[in-house]
Formats: sequence, C-alpha cells, structure tokens
Amino acid sequence: MCIQGLGFVGAAMSVAVASACSPSGEPLYDVIGVDQDTDSGRQRVADIEAGRFPFSAQDPTLIAKLDECHERGNLHATTDIEVYASADVVVIDVSLDIEFKDEEPRLDLKELKAAFLDVAKRVPEGALILVETTVPPGTCAKVLKPILEEVSRSRGLSTDAIYLAHSYERVMPGEHYFDSITNFWRVYAGTTTRAAEACERFLSTLIDVTRFPLSRLASTTASETAKVMENSYRSANIAFIDEWTKYAEKVGIDLFDVIDSIRVRPTHSNLRFPGLGVGGYCLTKDPAFAPAAVREIFGIMDLEFPFSKLAMKTNQLMPLHSVDRLAEMFGGQCKRRRVLLMGVSYRQDVGDTRFSPAETMALALIDLGMTVEAYDPFVLEWAEINVPLYQDLPSASGFDAVVFSTPHNMFREMDVGAWIAPSKPIILDTVNVLSKSDRDWCRAHGVRVESIGRAKGL
Repeated sequence: MCIQGLGFVGAAMSVAVASACSPSGEPLYDVIGVDQDTDSGRQRVADIEAGRFPFSAQDPTLIAKLDECHERGNLHATTDIEVYASADVVVIDVSLDIEFKDEEPRLDLKELKAAFLDVAKRVPEGALILVETTVPPGTCAKVLKPILEEVSRSRGLSTDAIYLAHSYERVMPGEHYFDSITNFWRVYAGTTTRAAEACERFLSTLIDVTRFPLSRLASTTASETAKVMENSYRSANIAFIDEWTKYAEKVGIDLFDVIDSIRVRPTHSNLRFPGLGVGGYCLTKDPAFAPAAVREIFGIMDLEFPFSKLAMKTNQLMPLHSVDRLAEMFGGQCKRRRVLLMGVSYRQDVGDTRFSPAETMALALIDLGMTVEAYDPFVLEWAEINVPLYQDLPSASGFDAVVFSTPHNMFREMDVGAWIAPSKPIILDTVNVLSKSDRDWCRAHGVRVESIGRAKGL
C-alpha cells in the first residue's frame, strides 16, 4: 500500500491506512508513504520513519495511532518511487495548483501527470490507483485514463488491467484530524465498474461505512465535480457574509447575534460568520477548477460561473476590510505603527499558512507604513512572507495594535486583560475570539477594542 505525497492529507492518510485492522486486530496493510527527493520531502520521510507526524497536530487520536503503527512496524516512508512496483493500492495525494487569481483561471497538470506516470509505469497488474487529490472535473477520464491505457499497452497489459478510481478527501486538520478520514462520509467512482468495486472494497476497510455509508457516483467526472462544487458552495457562503458584515458595522448591530438567531432554523444552520477571510489550500482555489475545466478539458466555451468567480474575488479582498477598520481606529495615522498579528495560519489550531488571509492583511498593513510582527502557537516559520514570528507569546508592551487574526483556542482561553493591561494597545478582533465580558473589561479599563461584524463599541 503506497501513499504518494506526504503533505497535510497524505501524511494523515498514511496513518489511517496503516491503522486499518481486521476484526482480530491484525493490521491489514503494510504502508509506505512516498515523497519527493527534496529537502521538504526528505524531512517528511525522516519524520514518518522516526514515528513523528510531519506537521503540527493537535489530535491525540492521530498521534496515538501513529505511535501504534510505528511500534508494530507497518508504516514506513521513502523517496524511492520503485516501491510502486509492489503496491496493491496507490493513493495519490499530491498537490495541484491553479492560477486562480486571474479572470480566466488556467490549469497546469504537468506535475500531476508526471506523478501519475511514475505510478502507472510501475504498479502491477490488478493494482488500484486511487486519486484523492482535488482535480478539475474530467481529469481522471480525459487526462489520466488515456495515460494509463497508453502505458499499459506499452507494458504488454490490457488497457483495463490496472484500476483507476477517484475519491476525494475531506481531511480537516485540527482536533478531529484522524476521524475526518476514518469516520466521515466518502464519495467515489471508478473509470470502470471493476475499478469502482476495488475502490469500494479498499475504502470499506478503513472507514466506518456502517455509520458513514459510501456514495458511489456514475463516473469519476461526477465525483470530481462533487468536490469542486462542495467547496465552491462553501466559498460562496462565506463571500455572502462579506456584504452583511459591512452592513452590520454601518447600521449599528451585532451580526453574530443576528446569525445565531437565524442558524436555529435547520435549513440555515450552516450560515457562516464574519471573519478575516478565506484561507487554506482548498476553498481559495477549488472554485476555479470548473471554469478552467470546461474550457481546457471539455472544450466548452459558452459556460460561465458568475457566482463562483464573484465569490473568489470577494474572498480574496475580504482581509482588506479588516485593514480599513484598523486604519480607521488609528484615525488614518498609520505610518510607523507597530502591529502584532495573533495567528497566521488559515484555520484555528493548525499550523498551515498556505493562502492565509493573515498574509493578505500583513502585506496591506506594511504597504500603509506599519511594522508587522506575529505570533502563532502552531507555526514555527511563516514561509510565505518576511514577517518576524515570535516563538512564545510576546508582551503586549510596545505594540500600538493587537489584531486577533486566527481563532486559536489558546486565544479564546487566555486572560486578555492581564496580558493587555500594562500597555493598552488598541485591539481589533477579526475572528470573534473575545467574549463580550472580555470586550467589556477592556473598555472599562481604557482599552479600545472593536470587532469585525460588530458596530463600533459593541
């Protein structure tokens, strides 16, 4: 069993698959994670080999399962692609980027095709190649399947000798990291009936399908569409809140209270809340896949995706509203102000800074002449941006403003008053970590505090 790619998804998937056991408790698979022969790839391989998870993880179940796998010796990692030759199943978890910030997003499938080719050339007859990577609709059927058929013919195999299937991940780093793989619903499809059946058999060994039944779709294109549409919907839901955030601040209400009152209605229970903006590897780019795929894979030129495109543009600009609020709190006097960002990862209690809205905010604050520093208990290095990152919670003294930019539980639980009181910088809460009592205490002690989604003084 091989996992191709040991990123946030592949690393957790390797642990989940290696943890799959028979009713008698015997492990079902010998698992080898495979990563690139680069500095980061070799480090991830070394971590897995040493029994360490390659990323900051707050899920005790994931860490405990990794310890079990390491102790019994059925989880390893390598940069040697020749291991695919002995694999019964290969799960592809490599990244696939897209230039999504332009008006017309463009696909670049070169790295995915190269990674897939590494597998197709080596796996034995009867093996299953399962694509978990989020890909543009049509990728498996119109891009990868022809590659697999051509390689199979060159190897003297029938074109259906190796099975190809798609089942997208719904991995959610955080406190339920492991369960988001093993105790969560899955959608899947195969390029043939046999491929779909092989995929179902495999998924049923690591997912609790009694409580979380699998959903088989008629084609891999349908399965690929499900993932892209799922994330496009969430992106649009978040973008919808942007205009109401600004409305609430202008007319003098608390939008969090309004949304709480609406969410009691079951049909509206997933309405989003105000915040700094959308981040992470999925919601920022996935809505661009369908518009690009219809043109570049299907050759359809008369389809438009106005809602998805508008949602993406709205979400890209959302952090700038928080910048405007902070500038307003400074009375427009922004130059040489010293600002501390509390949180740089895109999501609470994870160490993933990819496409974090805090990055957009930091760059905009710097453009206004402010000095930006940051603290995040889950991030050791902010690789995307040259901003000083404290390893321990710094004193609030010396900062003109503190911006809560990621809703880590640590920030919700900290004694903000004790930390802020000596210096009294202004506070902007962009992610609703401060309780009403926190805000009341600050104001009673001369600390100005404002929140995104709330009018001044609320």
